[in-house]
Amino acid sequence: MSKIQKVPTGEFHSGYGCIIMSAVIGIFGFIIWWSYYTFKTMDAAIAEITQQAPAKLPDIAPVPDLQQRLTDFAAAATAGKPATLKLTVADLNALLLLAPEGSNGSYKDMLRVKSLDAAKQTITTDASLPMNTASFTDGTKRYLVGEVDFILEKTELGPDAKPSGVRVPGKTVPEEMVKGMAMYGYMGPYQKDPKLEPVLKAIQKYQVEADGVVLSTVK
Repeated sequence: MSKIQKVPTGEFHSGYGCIIMSAVIGIFGFIIWWSYYTFKTMDAAIAEITQQAPAKLPDIAPVPDLQQRLTDFAAAATAGKPATLKLTVADLNALLLLAPEGSNGSYKDMLRVKSLDAAKQTITTDASLPMNTASFTDGTKRYLVGEVDFILEKTELGPDAKPSGVRVPGKTVPEEMVKGMAMYGYMGPYQKDPKLEPVLKAIQKYQVEADGVVLSTVK
């Protein structure tokens, strides 16, 4: 039996390659333009809801027995033993003092826990968050001053806190901005601490209650 041969039904035109290349260049150019447009649009939106100077947040009062409770929980967690730790609003604020300094400063200057919502499983904070301007190289900052809600999420490194709501008095915060902020967790400085890393990984369950956040090593 003779083999079936495929016979081209049309001629190849040398201009096809130019057309395809022009289309690729056009798409690539559109992507660059759209990225620039999106960046500039978001930069303008951020400028609308931020201010030039940070807000002075209330002083944090130390909690005398917090260090011992943290030490006991950490010892049990790293030993693989069942352990539970309940952190009140005052405890959570005191923990901000333990956050290491980052490129934008320390959480002790940016956040204050003010309330807990058991129904929504959120932690509400007063915030003064530094944000970059369109020029990343000059070191200029602007500040988002308002309220930020956080939710806890389980990760391979333990619980992480991510923004779920942002409110600035007298301003409308774009939903896209909140979604963008929610892409990044706020527990990074603690997760990178060699002493805290194994403790956070040992936490299997967490619950926001009206009077505190409960952490447990038991599922």
